[in-house]
Amino acid sequence: MRGTILVIVVLLGLLGFASWLAYDTWQDLSETEIGFHGMVALGAGVGLTLLLGVGLMSLVYFSHRRGYDDEAGRD
Repeated sequence: MRGTILVIVVLLGLLGFASWLAYDTWQDLSETEIGFHGMVALGAGVGLTLLLGVGLMSLVYFSHRRGYDDEAGRD
């Protein structure tokens, strides 16, 4: 129980630090303009990342439904 609380506190601290760092970086770059090619690259990066995430999660669900992972971990 005590270990679980410690893990939750550490993870919340990391989340808070990452959020603060992202906000601070966003504010520092607020006056920077992104050109057309930058927007295209940003859109392609976001789209490919979402596509990869959806594809990998689909494989996880497919594997679970077919029972491919049932024997994993049984020694």
